[in-house]
Amino acid sequence: MNALATEAAQVDYQSLRFDYRRHPDQDAAPPARHPVVVVGAGPVGLALAIDLALRQVPVVLLDNDNTLSTGSRAICFAKRTLEVFDRLGCGDRMVDKGVSWNIGKVYFHDEQVYRFDLLPEPGHERPAFINLQQYYVEGYLAERAAQLPLIDIRWNNKVTGIAQDAEGATLTVETPEGEYRLAADYVSACDGSRSNLRQLLGQESKGRVFRDRFLIADITMDAQLPTERRFWFDPPFHPGQSVLLHKQADGMWRIDFQLGWEADPVEERKPERIVPRVRALLDSIGHAGVQFEIGWASVYTFACQRMDSFRHGRVLFAGDSAHGVSPFGARGANSGVQDADNLAWKLAAVVRGEAPDALLDSYAGEREYAADENIRNSTRATDFITPKSEVSRLFRDAVLALTRRHAFARTLVNSGRLSVPSVLRGSPLNTPDVEGDGFAGAMVPGAAAADAPVALADGGSGWLLRELGRAHGFTALVFGDADDAAVARSLRAIEAAALPLRTVRVPAGEASELAVRRYDARPGTVYLLRPDQHVSARWRAPSSAQIRAAFDRALGKA
Repeated sequence: MNALATEAAQVDYQSLRFDYRRHPDQDAAPPARHPVVVVGAGPVGLALAIDLALRQVPVVLLDNDNTLSTGSRAICFAKRTLEVFDRLGCGDRMVDKGVSWNIGKVYFHDEQVYRFDLLPEPGHERPAFINLQQYYVEGYLAERAAQLPLIDIRWNNKVTGIAQDAEGATLTVETPEGEYRLAADYVSACDGSRSNLRQLLGQESKGRVFRDRFLIADITMDAQLPTERRFWFDPPFHPGQSVLLHKQADGMWRIDFQLGWEADPVEERKPERIVPRVRALLDSIGHAGVQFEIGWASVYTFACQRMDSFRHGRVLFAGDSAHGVSPFGARGANSGVQDADNLAWKLAAVVRGEAPDALLDSYAGEREYAADENIRNSTRATDFITPKSEVSRLFRDAVLALTRRHAFARTLVNSGRLSVPSVLRGSPLNTPDVEGDGFAGAMVPGAAAADAPVALADGGSGWLLRELGRAHGFTALVFGDADDAAVARSLRAIEAAALPLRTVRVPAGEASELAVRRYDARPGTVYLLRPDQHVSARWRAPSSAQIRAAFDRALGKA
């Protein structure tokens, strides 16, 4: 693993194998104890482990395999997820390798009926989305983890048993050299949709299973197509079904073909079935002579479901182990990384004794709320894409036909509402606005902080979220120049609160105008931001007592 951290040559992440190594814990009696054990080294588990290590919490990461993702799998990574990756120290690599896009187009038959821009306004460092194969994302995260000495990754370590008490959990771990036991104050289950830990605890995910099948085909070709998301309803080259086309890194293209429930998944994966479908698509969009190769193919079904509770004693579930959605809207991997982003700072605060154990209940509550939002949007998209009755199909087709001439109908088109961060409005960690402060805009308590260009202290310019991400704790965001009387009062209140807060000041002036507008700020306005950069509280002119109370509330002490 150390070699991976310094590897300069091109890595074939799909064929990469990690060595199993015997660990002294396997000979420990009684079982060695660690603050946090994360189970599952996919994007969610790796992101969580990195975040914990950056917060100076030692973490053991167990994976039952010794490889990264097979095939492209999750490919759409949203702006919010990229901002999380920035804080973890690998966002630039993701964006540089991935294909950035904002534009989507929707077709009915062979006619474009709708176009959307996911980032229509300027002033964001990151694009709305990048498309990047999951094996690259996992590979870059694994390389970042290898740079951090507080992360102990153990490959070919499969959890086969778990016992809990009031003090922690004890895992039984199977390795190529036999079993051993491992104790932890807390365990995070990031072991995917078929979560072994979920089964060991006798839990299940509940929800709706969709009776439909889809073919994923990753192809490489030289066609010069626009970098945009294209979605077809009932196209002539694949009548009665839907098709989705995306560009990925390395000249690879992802195509999703709806097949219907009766399709044979074994037969549909065969090249002789895939090639005619792809050829018909390319012919239809004016690339009849283009040659292509199939890189990877899979046939899948899906469900929209979640566990009743994401916390079970000392075990906290994140990512697909806790919830699952359809792929329409790219809400799976993105919501999983946001689970990790929510959980890491809370686990760190509890492990370090800075917050009560009850803070972890807010992880479950907030991310269950987010999962419900994702499932609701994912289910609506799937129902629109795959109508289950003739009446539903007639309604959908009528909506699509109306979009040609009527703007209202375009709001009803649903080819997958794309992933955005949940606004945690009802979180018990939020402090309500002071009556009379009169804030407007989207940056309400519970919202994820918005990016914007800002002036820097050295006279240059930068990005707000970059500045905020330099700290791994709470931040006081102050607007205005230090010599302004209102700003000076707010700065004195922050200092008098005597809290472990990093203060970031956004000075007045043209360079910061967009940030001021997005946060509806005036000189002296203060935002208290959680370590995951969600707004915790905001004031026009806070007192030190108000800041302390909001800080305690955000740590679950209220």
